Amino acid sequence: MILDRERLEAPPVACAGLLLIGDPHIASRRPGRRKDPDWPTPVLAKLEHCVSLANAGDLAPVLLGDLFEHPVEPDESLKARLIRILKGFRHRPLANVGNHDIRHTRLSDGDSLAVLAVSDVIDVGPEAGPVAHYAVAGLRLGVGMTPFGQTIPADVRGLMPEAERVLWLTHHDLAFGAGYPGAVPPHAIPGCDLAVNGHVHKRHAPVRHGDTLWFNPGTITRGSVDLLTHEPAAWRLGADLVPRPEPLPHRPEVFDLTGRQVAPARPDSAPVESAFVSLLRAETATDLARSDDGALIREAIEAKFSRDDTPEPVRAAIRSLMEEAVVRRRP
Repeated sequence: MILDRERLEAPPVACAGLLLIGDPHIASRRPGRRKDPDWPTPVLAKLEHCVSLANAGDLAPVLLGDLFEHPVEPDESLKARLIRILKGFRHRPLANVGNHDIRHTRLSDGDSLAVLAVSDVIDVGPEAGPVAHYAVAGLRLGVGMTPFGQTIPADVRGLMPEAERVLWLTHHDLAFGAGYPGAVPPHAIPGCDLAVNGHVHKRHAPVRHGDTLWFNPGTITRGSVDLLTHEPAAWRLGADLVPRPEPLPHRPEVFDLTGRQVAPARPDSAPVESAFVSLLRAETATDLARSDDGALIREAIEAKFSRDDTPEPVRAAIRSLMEEAVVRRRP
């Protein structure tokens, strides 16, 4: 269901703990440089493994956002396969809303995640706030969440007065470690014992801010080559609120690394326009065909933007043309 206060007003879900599942990004189209011949079977297999882990350990599944890669998944057979998997969990999954799950600023009826929610396959919290209670080994655990684009609370004391401890789920650009431009650092949230973030695909070690421990477990789907060394895992969470990894089955070598180290496409004296035209001609017949979403040619173009310090209006125009070309190739 799409939650309002239904699960807060219901008796707490009795379980041995939670199973945290990071950003599956399920899609019918193979992402980036992945070379799997049977996509999206590897992602669905990980979710099936999560079902086995959760049911064997009496764990309630919690998805950290971006269940889908695109707000509207066009492949009905894929959605049917996913529904069967989600219905296999003993406890109905609870999901945060990621940026890839929504076409607009909020979850709407036209989004595939909302369709699963109103079909009672999964429970989704579309608005920031408390969403559920769990009874974990005699402990009453309150769970709140902040979907992508909404404000992470500064203080949650008093929001779930019956809870003995509080877990808060976020899906934001948070600066774990060195961070990156535009990312904001995690902050102390009085009343919150553990905050778990989706969205950032690489795993980061827990960091403490005041009484709040922040953790970013990373995605279970290695969709881009920068995740080459990432080890997909779900995370078991007991009454002590210490996340423990449950490794998920995966193949270590799943990326086509062709052309990752390349020389500049032209001498520095050549015109920028001719270089882009040459790049498009060279890549369209090969790399674009190897990558279902055009990621290889996109990588090359973005690298060229950086080398040439291309003005932002020119970048925007070329990106728009690139997206149009990828859409036209879709069956």
